[in-house]
Amino acid sequence: MQIGIPGALLYQYYISFWRPFFEELGFQVVISGNTNKELVNRGVKVSVPELCVPVKIFIGHVFELLDKGVDFVFIPRMEAIRRGEFFCPKFMGLPAIMKYGVPGVKGKLLTCQINARSDDISNYKHYLPLLDKLDLSIKELKKAAAFSGEKWKRFRTINKMGYMSCEANKMVVEGVSGKELLPKENNNHIKLGLLGYVYNIYDDFVNMGITGKLNQMGIDFITFDMYEEELLDQYVAQLSKPLFWTFTNKLLGAGYQMLQKKLVDGIIHITAFGCGPDAFLGRLLELESDRAKIPYMLIRIDEHTGENHLQTRVEAFIDMLKRRKSKIS
Repeated sequence: MQIGIPGALLYQYYISFWRPFFEELGFQVVISGNTNKELVNRGVKVSVPELCVPVKIFIGHVFELLDKGVDFVFIPRMEAIRRGEFFCPKFMGLPAIMKYGVPGVKGKLLTCQINARSDDISNYKHYLPLLDKLDLSIKELKKAAAFSGEKWKRFRTINKMGYMSCEANKMVVEGVSGKELLPKENNNHIKLGLLGYVYNIYDDFVNMGITGKLNQMGIDFITFDMYEEELLDQYVAQLSKPLFWTFTNKLLGAGYQMLQKKLVDGIIHITAFGCGPDAFLGRLLELESDRAKIPYMLIRIDEHTGENHLQTRVEAFIDMLKRRKSKIS
């Protein structure tokens, strides 16, 4: 039996759990390919305008899995991974959006509800709704959840050593434990904070290859997922009232830490057009960057954004940071 997992939204953050989980249960896992223009267009055609670009892209990935003839498409209802905080409403409604809005999904939807108290979603109880549909026993479910939970913890260990999520996921697949790794060195002249949700900063079509461009330009950068959760919480606690959305708080905590400790020469924040939580996040980061006197640039992308436009803006921003740092030093 083939179970399809869309390579979009939280894919980069949780694939090191989801893939070994289903494989340990004896299923063949099929991952959709890289995002491309045709895939995006397919998602756009069946979407309402109010949906943000990442969700439209997710729909395109679902279509690709359906084309491959998978038996089920795994689309969990992501509700919470922190007490008192939640995912964006689109994540909570994602199974229903796919079931009733995307042709062909209704009979192949495999879903469950994730309501955890930490980023670790390996509690087998979250996956009890899968038992009947996949003809599993609780014993099998517990074993698979525990096994894949260790894989995900290994991913996070590597990720927090300074390796991008995509790099850390690849190392987990290759069997790297993290114990033999050294923290990634950052020795370049310019250090940048690259902020954005994992589905924005790690999808090369969405970010138009910005991570590769920064590497080619010799720019060191750090992302929110490279930080310990406890450290991010300390900075979010500065707010009289934290934001409602967990991953938005993670980005805010990372941005505050970078700016207040002056760990970076500048920050680039990649956001998607129509993202409600980022309307709050962007303004808070902008205010904090003014206080810290550290340049901050917001890049808002949609399905029509051109690569040349982004590349020109990034190159100009980096050039400004270099001239600014040379002047200060």
